[in-house]
Amino acid sequence: MKRVIIRECGEFEIPCQYILDLRSTAVKDCIGCWSCWLKTPGRCVHKDLDEFYTAYLDADKVIIFSKVSLGFVSGDLKTLFDRMLPLFLPYITYKTGESMHVPRYEKYPEIEVYYQGDFPSIEVKKIYEDYINRTFYQFYSKCEIVKPISQFSLEEV
Repeated sequence: MKRVIIRECGEFEIPCQYILDLRSTAVKDCIGCWSCWLKTPGRCVHKDLDEFYTAYLDADKVIIFSKVSLGFVSGDLKTLFDRMLPLFLPYITYKTGESMHVPRYEKYPEIEVYYQGDFPSIEVKKIYEDYINRTFYQFYSKCEIVKPISQFSLEEV
């Protein structure tokens, strides 16, 4: 199984093809230029994620170790999600009864998210989990695991 790791926390040694360590890699902000859709389809004008995009699309599974920041995903992880837009077409489909971008590729990886941090309430925790699930639903990826990092097990990998 081909794996990609996106890491903001956790020091697990997991066999994988690619690691994007957000603690040491600064992902540039999306500038909203639309080049990834119009001028260079599927490619961002920033080149900082070119290797990541290739590894992500080639992966069977992506494991994300996320920091909880003020009860939500960190700004770094949100920036990464924004920058994943080139992986989809600019066109909108309503097949599911709601608007979604059309997928650019035939396959997207399965996602697991393990988070580190506290939530001020159960409701805020549910908002975080719903956001993660909704994001990857929109990204055409199956995401059945959104758990505290303490529940991560190397045996399940």
